[in-house]
Amino acid sequence: MNVKAFLCFVFLLLVPFGGTAAGSSTENLEDKKHWSRLKERPPLRFIQGSTMENRINVSSFSIPNPFKKKHKPLPIETFFKLPSPLPSWPQGEGFASGIIDLGGLQVCQVSTFSKVWATHEGGPDNLGATFFEPSSVPDGFSLLGFYSQSNNRPLSGWVLVGKDAKKEGALKEPIDYTLVWSSESLKIKQDGVGYIWLPTPPDGYKAVGHIVTSSPEKPALDKILCVRSDFTDSSENDAWIWGPGNNINPNNINAYSTIPSVRGIQAMGIPTGTFIAQTNGAAGSTLACLKNAKANKTALPNSNQVKALIQAYSPRIYFHPDENYFPSSVTWFFENGALLYTKGQESNPIAINATGSNLPYGGGNDGAYWIDLPIDDTEKERVKKGDLQDAYVYLHVKPMYGATFTDVATWIFYPFNGPGKAKVEFFNVHLGKLGEHVGDWEHVTLRISNFNGELKGVYFSQHNKGVWVDASELEFENGNKPVVYSSLHGHASYPKPGQVLLGNGNIGIRDDTAKGKILLDAGEKFSVVNADYMGSVYEEPPWLNFARKWGPKLSYKIEDEIKNVDKLLPGKLQTKFDNFMWSLPKEVLGEDGPTGPKVKGNWLGDEINLQN
Repeated sequence: MNVKAFLCFVFLLLVPFGGTAAGSSTENLEDKKHWSRLKERPPLRFIQGSTMENRINVSSFSIPNPFKKKHKPLPIETFFKLPSPLPSWPQGEGFASGIIDLGGLQVCQVSTFSKVWATHEGGPDNLGATFFEPSSVPDGFSLLGFYSQSNNRPLSGWVLVGKDAKKEGALKEPIDYTLVWSSESLKIKQDGVGYIWLPTPPDGYKAVGHIVTSSPEKPALDKILCVRSDFTDSSENDAWIWGPGNNINPNNINAYSTIPSVRGIQAMGIPTGTFIAQTNGAAGSTLACLKNAKANKTALPNSNQVKALIQAYSPRIYFHPDENYFPSSVTWFFENGALLYTKGQESNPIAINATGSNLPYGGGNDGAYWIDLPIDDTEKERVKKGDLQDAYVYLHVKPMYGATFTDVATWIFYPFNGPGKAKVEFFNVHLGKLGEHVGDWEHVTLRISNFNGELKGVYFSQHNKGVWVDASELEFENGNKPVVYSSLHGHASYPKPGQVLLGNGNIGIRDDTAKGKILLDAGEKFSVVNADYMGSVYEEPPWLNFARKWGPKLSYKIEDEIKNVDKLLPGKLQTKFDNFMWSLPKEVLGEDGPTGPKVKGNWLGDEINLQN
């Protein structure tokens, strides 16, 4: 319909309802009887701005412009909330109370913001970033830094604000500000001009965040507070937030989120949620993070709260429709014929009892012992497939970031890891025995804020690496339960279905995931195997302290399996494939069985950059 025809259509709509168009009159109506019936109805009056009954609001009536391009909102313009409200957590000492005491410095999380300045280019997905001032700060608390986030995901961040609870000088105003960078000469799309300032702390204090303004004037000294040094720790860059690109980037500005440099169960560093701006690869002064100075752990969840957390956030793990090798409980594995082998006595393996209490402990992963499948071939093939109905998940609950967060590592045991597939340019090839190994320990980790009990992110383990995913980018089902996709045969965890190629260019190992009909809800059958901060509340199962391999070193020759694959490829691709396969770690090739959860680096440390 062209514009002229559309206007005629609007005119015809208006006339039967008593409207008068320019140059027309009710005397021109041919159907006088129809008009007389219309006159008996209550009058419709066009009143500008009116919303009363029987009135049409002219200001809200407009003719659409077919040539106007619709604005597509950026993801950050939507504020993220979990699909369901947070439950009322069971009573406890300090968990989800809103405030955590670091030993005289009280902090709380603020997740409401007012936009100060934004760019619309650069950064992840070239969508720019937005810089915010925290708002709705509770009475008595003060700003420690501003917030920034890339525009490519919903607004979902937080910053910590502080309060000097004992009035002993835990916080002080800066003595000045230094202009780190301004966008005045930046030749990209932006909302006005942004200025990033670094507070100059007094002696004995450190800055933990920047201020951002839309004016070249220095901020007021009481706008932000610095933190006494004993309440701070060293930090390092984490995720890249924004940078406009070196060809249009004055002074090479880049913004990052920050995390404590030392992380783990015993580490007391605390992220502030603020960002760091760096020019030419370094900030004018390195920002610090906070520190739990007194190692106060009263904000950690108790046993009833842990149970409520796993019921609220238990991952729903979907298996590929073609999956053959499912998880089981460790007890099922032992009771169905798993055997313990001793080096030098391979002809005399022994059965393992249901709890694993006859497994050897101590000695580390020295190759002196290992676990294997039953000897009988029929039983071996049956046990390989696992028993999903009997499967349990095993929870390791641990403090993180100075006990301001709780990590719930959800461990799953598979009796067998199946063979892999590879993609070599246009060829998809089965890898024979490559990738196979007995025993497979996989996990996903829930990161929960101890300020309010909210799920903030999930770690997905993937072979010899893994990835953290913010809660705003997760798929949820049944309320606030995150969805996990287990890869075919290899059981790596992914936040979305599809195919991931582990390799370089067009050559790599395929990780295929899809939403099959079979799933495991981690909240239906679980056992907390360790939560050391609770003391003796939970008893570790004996098998948890078995430090050796949960599968034997395989006897087949990897080079023979690679040659078998080479036969399926054109000659020019064989060398590329061979070089790629030999570059893979043994964990991916499946040469050895894995060690158990307690031997992994992430048992005591953080998940970042640690092997699974």
